[in-house]
Amino acid sequence: MTENPMSDRYRCPRCGHRQYDTGEIRAAGGFWTKVFDIQNRRFTTVTCQQCRRTELFDIESSKLGSVFDFLTQ
Repeated sequence: MTENPMSDRYRCPRCGHRQYDTGEIRAAGGFWTKVFDIQNRRFTTVTCQQCRRTELFDIESSKLGSVFDFLTQ
């Protein structure tokens, strides 16, 4: 996981902390993707550094800023 420089726009919904880590998780979608071990779904994770709450976003990491702008308005 890497720390993201958008800390001024992020606030943990559980504890209010502003520092977080981002990462990525991959998951299989349906029956055939599981049978052939194809992980076709990618989710960006945002984990609060204080309480460790993790949120999943179905977007690319480069678009997280737009999500944070939307959530804080």
